[in-house]
Amino acid sequence: MKHAILVFLLAIISVNNFSCKKSDTITGLPSINSDNNKQVGASANDLLSATTYTSIKIEIQYMPGFAPDAASLNNLTAFFNTLVNKPGGVTIVQSAITGSGKTVLSLNDIATIEKNNRTAYTSGSQLGVYFLYTDGGYTEGNVLGVAFRNTSMCIFGKTIHDNSGGIGQASRTKLESTVLEHEAGHILGLVDVGTTMQTNHKDAAHGSHCNNTNCLMYYASETTDVLGFLITGSIPPLDANCKADLKANGGK
Repeated sequence: MKHAILVFLLAIISVNNFSCKKSDTITGLPSINSDNNKQVGASANDLLSATTYTSIKIEIQYMPGFAPDAASLNNLTAFFNTLVNKPGGVTIVQSAITGSGKTVLSLNDIATIEKNNRTAYTSGSQLGVYFLYTDGGYTEGNVLGVAFRNTSMCIFGKTIHDNSGGIGQASRTKLESTVLEHEAGHILGLVDVGTTMQTNHKDAAHGSHCNNTNCLMYYASETTDVLGFLITGSIPPLDANCKADLKANGGK
């Protein structure tokens, strides 16, 4: 198994075409609260600015054996606080849910689990954001996480566990933090999916990702050089272009 591929294929998945301007509403998946049933990136400005919503509640639900890494959640909170204008703050709540009983999960499986379990939705002046940690992998086995609605993301817990914390692998905290923050970057509209680029830095070959190989939003790498970076280096940061995009769309 090529760990470099599994570590860095951080995917964004949308049911509809991002170029569609007629409606942001997601179709083809089990429907949830209308404010949270939109395209990835559709709520980027709402997440970044304080114009409409002044706080964010992040709900994390996990299946048995795959509770989030505590340090990774601290990193995720810091990531949001560094980027978004929310005077009411960013809070995280966690809860365990029943396991899927599946080795492989489809996007429809994930969305169904969300529909049956999610409780944090956008309401009043608070935006609801959802992360699901699963006990099975994705239909594409090299995928670690997906952003699939405007406030919905999935982390494939078993795949994370299988490819971190061992000899020659990245630490659990580094890998999990990288995936969490990467998917969060997508719902914040990166790259060019709800947050307009100030300078063209989109990786044309891989869509919605940054062309800077050192940026958190870089799509993928299959080289041992990149795997070695995650093992010995820090969690990749957003580069200057990604930060400039977020600031121009209401972020800090």
